[in-house]
Amino acid sequence: MSHAPSYSWRETLHSYLDRRLLWVFLLGCASGFPFVLVGSNLTGWLNDSGLTKATIGFVGAVSIVYALNFFWAPFVDRVKLPYLHQRFGQRRSWILLMQIFMLVFTLLIANTDPSFNLWLTTILAFGIAVSSATQDIAIDAFRIDSFGESESRKLPQAAAMAVIGWWTGYSLPGYFAFINADTIGWNGVYYGMAAFVGLLIIFTLFVNEPKTNRDTLQAEAETRYAKHLSQGKSNLLVWFSVTIIEPFADFFRRNGVQVALTLLLFVFLFKIGEAFLGRMSVVFYRDIGFSNEDIGYYSKLIGWGATVIFTLIGSAVNVRFGVVKGLLIGGIAMASSNLMFALIAQVGPSEDLFLATVIVDNFTSAFATIAFVSFLTHLTGRAFSATQYALLASLGNLSRTTLSSFSGVMIEKIEKFEWLNHIDWLNPWSLFFILTTLMVIPSLAMIVGLRHHFKALTDKQ
Repeated sequence: MSHAPSYSWRETLHSYLDRRLLWVFLLGCASGFPFVLVGSNLTGWLNDSGLTKATIGFVGAVSIVYALNFFWAPFVDRVKLPYLHQRFGQRRSWILLMQIFMLVFTLLIANTDPSFNLWLTTILAFGIAVSSATQDIAIDAFRIDSFGESESRKLPQAAAMAVIGWWTGYSLPGYFAFINADTIGWNGVYYGMAAFVGLLIIFTLFVNEPKTNRDTLQAEAETRYAKHLSQGKSNLLVWFSVTIIEPFADFFRRNGVQVALTLLLFVFLFKIGEAFLGRMSVVFYRDIGFSNEDIGYYSKLIGWGATVIFTLIGSAVNVRFGVVKGLLIGGIAMASSNLMFALIAQVGPSEDLFLATVIVDNFTSAFATIAFVSFLTHLTGRAFSATQYALLASLGNLSRTTLSSFSGVMIEKIEKFEWLNHIDWLNPWSLFFILTTLMVIPSLAMIVGLRHHFKALTDKQ
């Protein structure tokens, strides 16, 4: 096993000056922003419309498409869009098309009223989610394509810029949404969000398409499949075999079946506790007594600043000491930070405690996310980067979107526990957050048990 030499702190800091990281940051903004539309904004809108926690949780299940986008990721890898491909390239053409769709859906949802027509609001939110999930396929592939295998030491930096961009696109628009929601209403908020989509489209027009040998690698795969199937390279069966089968076959071939299956399980479990917390966080803040303005200021604006700072710190640590240690440290810290929310549930709407919780939560989340994204990128091949990363990211999203959609039901069930009335130091929300902390334990055990496999996979890069 070969071990890559460590960067000095000076080399680590200098590595952030690569211009390609700016493109990764801008597209990270485009990736994070739609989560405002179908996540916190939608939750706040539904909550202010008087819908139940269970309904809010289930409407949030429109985000399930983020867990399923690997099904159509092969086509984002292989299909060349008419005109747009020649003008913008494989990755940017798909990003641009999806942003246009998001603009249309956002303008339409701004004209709805979920208290009277929940189904229409849900369908339009689903359209935004599908467009966003498809955009994410191309954006993640863009980031991976931007750095060749010989530059794998820059993956934490690229992951940092992607995460900072994601949180910038998520937090700043979310901040403006919540501080204005009470004055201009949620319909007005969504009209403002449509303008932000237009800004993202302009960003996409200025980003440079990465140069890659993807087409050569895919052509080699077509040659192998054509020979195996005794067909010409232009045969439709060969095309579909390379598009649908080869990305997944290549992943299992490079990692080994047993390790590959274990890795997929780890990816699924790693952020499940954070997902349950995130789904109900806005409802929790309102239940405790914080206003929309409080949520916007602390959770969005302060949270964004903390994320930017801690993401840079976390990525530098990962560059210096490796992704495996980052996964373990980040996972433990991420689980422990959920207990801060349990404390708020006991103390009540303390702004000082809210500030401390936001800082701690964003520190631990940023650190864990950097290690997680870097690790997923290490597992991805260059010929089918869109499909393979989508498969891995989808598994992570599966727990975040599908299982966490039951978070509303979970808290409502907990609220019915009569025995909680006899325990002064524990209430339903505190118990909820304690349980989200325990959800992280299985993935932490997997990190410890498979640390040698993880290190071998990252060191061989």
